Amino acid sequence: MKRAYYLVPLIASLFFVQASFVLAAAQSSAPSADEAQQFLQKAEQRLLKLWINADRASWVQSNFITEDTEAIAAQAQEQLIAATTELAKEAAKFNRTELPPDLRRKMTLLITSLSVAAPSDPAKQEELSRLMTSMESIYGKGQYCPSGDKKRCMDINELSRVMAESKKPDELLEVWTGWRTISPPIRPKYRRFVELTTEGARELGFKDLGEMWRAKYDMSPQQFAAELDRLWAQVRPLYESLHTYVRAELNKKYGSQVVALDKPIPAHLLGNMWAQSWGNVYDLVAPPNADPGYDLTKILKSRNVGPKDMVKYGENFFTSLGFEPLPDTFWERSLFTKPADREVVCHASAWDIDAEDDLRIKMCIEITAEDFQTVHHELGHNFYQRAYNSQDPLYRGSANDGFHEAIGDTIALSITPEYLIKIGLLEKAPDAKGDIGDLMKMALDKVAFLPFGLLIDEWRWKVFAGEIPAESYNKAWWELRQKYQGVAAPVVRSEEDFDPGAKYHIPGNTPYSRYFLAHILQFQFHRAMARQAGWTGPLHRFSIYGNKEVGARLKKVLEMGQSRPWPEALEALTGERQMDATAVLDYFAPLKTWLDEQNKGRKSSW
Repeated sequence: MKRAYYLVPLIASLFFVQASFVLAAAQSSAPSADEAQQFLQKAEQRLLKLWINADRASWVQSNFITEDTEAIAAQAQEQLIAATTELAKEAAKFNRTELPPDLRRKMTLLITSLSVAAPSDPAKQEELSRLMTSMESIYGKGQYCPSGDKKRCMDINELSRVMAESKKPDELLEVWTGWRTISPPIRPKYRRFVELTTEGARELGFKDLGEMWRAKYDMSPQQFAAELDRLWAQVRPLYESLHTYVRAELNKKYGSQVVALDKPIPAHLLGNMWAQSWGNVYDLVAPPNADPGYDLTKILKSRNVGPKDMVKYGENFFTSLGFEPLPDTFWERSLFTKPADREVVCHASAWDIDAEDDLRIKMCIEITAEDFQTVHHELGHNFYQRAYNSQDPLYRGSANDGFHEAIGDTIALSITPEYLIKIGLLEKAPDAKGDIGDLMKMALDKVAFLPFGLLIDEWRWKVFAGEIPAESYNKAWWELRQKYQGVAAPVVRSEEDFDPGAKYHIPGNTPYSRYFLAHILQFQFHRAMARQAGWTGPLHRFSIYGNKEVGARLKKVLEMGQSRPWPEALEALTGERQMDATAVLDYFAPLKTWLDEQNKGRKSSW
């Protein structure tokens, strides 16, 4: 179901949850373990029906954006949120009951099975549901019309193409600021959303929604925050080397008046609407004599590859590992291209509508190398969803939400020249001397993303906790972007703006730490698979494609779902119980050596 991508039930710290509900538990005598089992059986069946209903309504609302579909989706979400809140509070009665590990785990998962906490007041639940669907629809319908000309309006896909292709600072600035005109109307809605979810989280025993999110990783909220800091500290030197080099190259292109060598990089110059990945400026920063030898976008277009063909390539990757093909209904019910007659939410997503085999993706596919990778990523969600569909309902999710994102990205790491040769898109592998270019392209996507992946939730956690008041939403946003990314707004921004709302995951209320974790875990997974396959070459040249032995091991881990704590799933796949960002450093080691050589004498701070 969609919840496996956006609303996946995650794993909370048992100690923390029990402590949070000790007062509620003390108010009545502890019920029996048999009562707990009966309660969970009924709860799982009830929630399964509501998950399916909510996903069906959300699918229609995302693909046919109207006031009516918004209302229908809001009603389904309202029913789901209300039932989950009710069941979570009932689960508190069993905190003092001695339960078998399996039942205790399910209780924990139930308490934290949504990414939003609603107040118990039905009127406020309805208000919250309408706010959530309204914010997502405002984003989905967002357009910028240059000079107010309604005949020239551009949606996020069209605007993103300009950001990717243009090298004219004025044009980039217009598009960058234009997209951010869609988000100010979201601001008052988001402020109210924070108020309502804070009230709901407190009713469940948490201080705020951010604390509830951080409690979902088999450790306390404080431990999880510290874990993110630890992982970031491991990779920050690599990011700083990349930032220093890219800033210097952009300075050569645009001059010191536009890009100063001792200041943050202006956000509109990095080839992406949110400066979250920098791959589109590769031609401006490419290492000399490091041509990778091929352009996958050009190859795909020259072969007349269509949207469905792109998805077929992705499916064939998984079948090469021993997975069963996608069902016929996937091809009949998925959205592959943007319809000409209506607005849809184009943000790529993977769905499992019936929690069994009704798998779908929703994506406005462009014939590009980027979307070729995105397709592989989204199918990673789908194959993961189907792998755990025989688990009990509360276990139908990934080991932690970073796993769900990382699996598809791990597959995408295997889109190497060797893979492209095997599927007929390349005739021969390019010379190894171009590997620095390949690694640079990958780093502009993966390494550049890391601080962005961290700061999205850092901002929200502070907002939810009241550390960032509503009057400082935008100011705090740009302070964090400068602190972590070394990126700055290209023009003066004020509290009349709401730049966080111009990123889908804010109005869509999708926790973002999963993406940071995924960017760490995918390299840890990839390194482990390479070792299992007996690979002795550079990590960036390894592809799992066609390796059924490693595929069988992967499948077993996916089938576990979230029935076991994530360190056990990690160990089953990698032999390690702790997340480790040194795999990122291993993957990019040749590039780091090269970057440090280029950066001699340059200031690395901002």
